[in-house]
Amino acid sequence: MRSPLSKALTHGASSFSGAAYLYLEDGTVLKGKGFGAKGIRNGELIFTTSMNGYPESLTDPSYMGQLLEFTHPLVGNYGVPEKIYKNGILSNFESEHIMVEGIIVAELTEGKSWNSIFTLSEWLSREGIPGIQGIDTRMLTKKIRDSGAMPAVLSNGIRLTNSTVKRLLEIDYSSINFVERASVKNPIIYKGKLPGNIILIDFGVKHGILEELLKIGYNVVRLPYNASPDEVMSYNPVGIVYSNGPGNPNLLSNEVNNFLSLSEYKVPILGICLGHQIAAMAFGAKVVKMKFGHHAINKAVVETATNKGFITTHNHGYAIYPNNMPEGGKIWFISPDDNVVEGIEYTNRKIITVQFHPEARPGTNDANFVFEKFRRML
Repeated sequence: MRSPLSKALTHGASSFSGAAYLYLEDGTVLKGKGFGAKGIRNGELIFTTSMNGYPESLTDPSYMGQLLEFTHPLVGNYGVPEKIYKNGILSNFESEHIMVEGIIVAELTEGKSWNSIFTLSEWLSREGIPGIQGIDTRMLTKKIRDSGAMPAVLSNGIRLTNSTVKRLLEIDYSSINFVERASVKNPIIYKGKLPGNIILIDFGVKHGILEELLKIGYNVVRLPYNASPDEVMSYNPVGIVYSNGPGNPNLLSNEVNNFLSLSEYKVPILGICLGHQIAAMAFGAKVVKMKFGHHAINKAVVETATNKGFITTHNHGYAIYPNNMPEGGKIWFISPDDNVVEGIEYTNRKIITVQFHPEARPGTNDANFVFEKFRRML
C-alpha cells in the first residue's frame, strides 16, 4: 500500500512545512500547507469525529492503509508523550508506530503539555508520515459522507503529474490483506497472576485490549492471525479472544473456518471489531462494506435487552445488519444512527462479540463491562 514514490524524511528529521496537495478519486485537488514528513502516500480516505486521543488513534492498526481526516478543527494541542510500557504493553499508544498513511486537519497546533516530548508534526516526521493542513475539512467530510470513502493521494512537498496521480489512485483497499502485515509473526506471552491462558488471536490488536485482558488475571498468549486450531488448543486456553484489525474481513476465509473449528471446543470466545465480523461470518452472516464507516470515540450504541445507551469507541468500515444475522446469534447492541449490529450474543454457545472497542483507548469507559462479562464466562 505504501507508494514506491515515498520520499519520507529520515528518523529525527525536522518537519516539512511547504505546499501539500490532496488528490481525490473524483478529480478534486485540494492545496494546503504540509507538516510532518515530506513524501507521497496513497490510501483510502476516511474521517474521524474524535475530538482528542490522536496518539492512540494514529497508532491503531485498524487504520492501516488509510488517509485519516480529523473533523475536529484543531489537532495537536497537547503534543505527543513518551511511550510508557507496563508488563510489555503500551499504556498510552495502541502500537509501536503510526499506522495511518497520512493525516488531514483543518489547523495544526504545535502545542506541548507537561508529559509530551514531541509536537505532532515532529512525531510524524520521525515516523515518515506526511500531513496536510489549511483545507476545508467540513467540505471534505460532506464529500465523503455523500460519495463514500474513496482512494486518495497525499503529496507533501511534491506536485504530481496527472499520470502519476491516476496510477496512485488505482488502488483497491478492499482487495489488500492488511491483517498479515498487522499481526505478530510469533507468539508473545504476557504473564498474569493466575494459572491458565487467554489466547489472543492477533489481527492487529490494540494495546488497550491487551491491557484489559491482562487485568482479568490469566496469562495472555498473543498468537498470529493464522494460528491453527491445534496450535491454539495446545495452550489449553481458558478463553479465546479474536481482536480488532484492518481491512476487508471477506478476505479471511481460512480464519473464519478456524473460528468455526475452535467454537466446537466450547471454550468461551470474545470477538472485538474484526473479531465480531469473523464470528458472524463463521455462522453464516454476511459482512458488507459501509459507505463511510464508523470512526470515532463518541458513537452511541443501545443494549437491546435494557434499552440503555452507551458512548463507545469505533473504527470499522464493514458491518453486519439485522436482516442478515448469524445462526444462533441474538442482537446484543445496535447502533441508533444506522442500525448496524454492534454486539451479538450466541445463545447456544459461550460466544459474545462487539463491533465497538470496549477498552476505549481513547474514549469513554462506558463499555468496560464487556470484559467483566467475558471474565465471568471463563
